[in-house]
Amino acid sequence: MSALFEPYTLRDVTIPNRVWMPPMCQYSAAPEGPDIGAPTDWHFAHYAARAAGGTGLIVVEATAVSPEGRISPYDLGIWNDTQVEAFRRITRFLTDQGSVPAIQLANAGRKASTDQPWKGGAPVGPDAHGWQPLGPSPVAFDERHPVPTELTVARIQEIVGQFADAARRALDAGFEIAEIHGAHGYLIGNFLSPHSNHRTDAYGGSYENRTRFALEVVDAVREVWPDDKPLFFRISATDWLQEGGWTPDDTVRFARDLQAHGIDLLDVSSGGNASGVRIPTGPGYQVPFAARVKEETTLPVAAVGLITEVEQAEKILANDEADAVLLGRELLRNPSWARLAARELGGDVHVPDQYHRSV
Repeated sequence: MSALFEPYTLRDVTIPNRVWMPPMCQYSAAPEGPDIGAPTDWHFAHYAARAAGGTGLIVVEATAVSPEGRISPYDLGIWNDTQVEAFRRITRFLTDQGSVPAIQLANAGRKASTDQPWKGGAPVGPDAHGWQPLGPSPVAFDERHPVPTELTVARIQEIVGQFADAARRALDAGFEIAEIHGAHGYLIGNFLSPHSNHRTDAYGGSYENRTRFALEVVDAVREVWPDDKPLFFRISATDWLQEGGWTPDDTVRFARDLQAHGIDLLDVSSGGNASGVRIPTGPGYQVPFAARVKEETTLPVAAVGLITEVEQAEKILANDEADAVLLGRELLRNPSWARLAARELGGDVHVPDQYHRSV
C-alpha cells in the first residue's frame, strides 16, 4: 500500500490517509457585529471542497481565542457561542465526507491587528477595526508594526484560560483534533524566542522560563480536551537567525517537553518571528526539521513547506521523515489533490457518491 494512503491513528481518532490540509487564513470573517469571527459561506465552501477531494485531515485556519488574538479583524474566532454554532455546519460536512475536522487555536500576539494581505497587510488602527497588540515584551515585529503592550502575569494567566475556553468550544463545535499555534511569530512563539522575549521574570530569560507560557497553555487545553482525542502543537523550528533566536536544537528539546505534557503530534514549520531574515525556500525546505524531531524523539511529526508533487510526498513518508504531510498552497490550487494522488499511487480514498462517475 502507498504510505500516503495508510490510515493513521492517534489516541482514538483514525485519520483515513496522510494527506493533510494545514491551517491557512482566509481573512474572510465579519470584523464586527453579531457574527464577528464566525465562519461564513466562503469558509464552508473552502473546507467542504477539500473534504470532497479526499483530504484526510483538515485543520481549520488560525482561530483566535479572543478578539485581540486575531491576526486581522477578518479572522475567525471561537470565543462565543455564535461562532460555535457556525462551525458545526462545517464539522458536520467534513465528518460526513470521511475527513477528520481539526482546528488551530491561536493568539496573534505582537503581529495582531493587520489588514487583509491582498490589501497590503499593514497594521490597522481603531478607525479600521484595529486594536493595540500584546506581547511578552515591548518589542515591535518591525518598523511598520506598533510596539506591543507588555503582558502582565495576570494577563498571561487570563490568556491561558482563554485557550482552555476555546478548546471547550471547539469540542462543542464538533472538532476531533485541536492544534495549539506556537509558530510564525505569534504570541506563543513570541514567548519561546529570545529574539522577541526580553522579560526578566518567570516568563523570560532561560529556556525553562521562555517555554513556561506555552506549556501552561498546553496543560490547560489538555485538561479540558478529552483523553481520547489528539492534541497537536505547531512550531517554527527555527527563527532563521544566526544568533539570538529559537533554534532547531531548541525544537528537539521542546518536542520532548511537549510530549511529556500530552501533545500527540508536532506540526513542524519555521520562521515568522524575525523580520528581514533570508529563508532558503525550495521544495520540501522544512522537511529536514520534521525529520530531525522524528529521528531524535518519539513524538510523531507532520511535515510542511512546498510539498507539491505526489512522488515527493510519498517519498517523505517512505523515508520515515514524517508521519504525515501537510499541503498548503497546492491544496488551494487543487482541492482534489488527494484523489489524483490516489489514482497515481493506487491508493484508496473517499469519493462522494455524487462524484462516483469520475472514478
